[in-house]
Amino acid sequence: MSGPSSDPYLVPDVLQPGLTLVLIGTAPSKISARAQAYYANPQNKFWSVLHSVGLTPRQLSPHDYALLPTWGIGLTDVAKRHSGVDAALPAEAWAPEELRQKIRTHAPQVVAFTSKRGASEVLGKATGRLPYGVQTDLLEGAEVWVLPSTSPLGHTHFVLEPWQALAERVAELRGLRV
Repeated sequence: MSGPSSDPYLVPDVLQPGLTLVLIGTAPSKISARAQAYYANPQNKFWSVLHSVGLTPRQLSPHDYALLPTWGIGLTDVAKRHSGVDAALPAEAWAPEELRQKIRTHAPQVVAFTSKRGASEVLGKATGRLPYGVQTDLLEGAEVWVLPSTSPLGHTHFVLEPWQALAERVAELRGLRV
């Protein structure tokens, strides 16, 4: 884990060197900020999706987030000091350079944005120009993926296939490790 306990982050980063995958959210929801846990809204599909595609061997709860490095997975957000839905975040909430520094420091093999908005803020591309799946450019040396949001606000547009493709890629990378 990075960052001291006095960190101003609403939910602490789960980052360390040697991770295969870092999942990057946009900002904690109000529910997640109150719970001080990632993807804590019971209607959010995040934890069930991680398990169903095989990224975790069992279904985790939001308060189990610190266990993710066990499986080579980390978590962070683009906006660490604000909570709420993407559209309601103020301009100063976004910290793309701070995120880039974390990626440089921890050097994961793959980063995956769990929403187009977060990816847009970091990659400098309009959401409409970001297809789901693997992207052509690297982010600080890491392979980049954009995934459909698991948020309840995105349920009508959610598709599992990009998450499945990411899990296959992560399994491939894990298989290459000695």
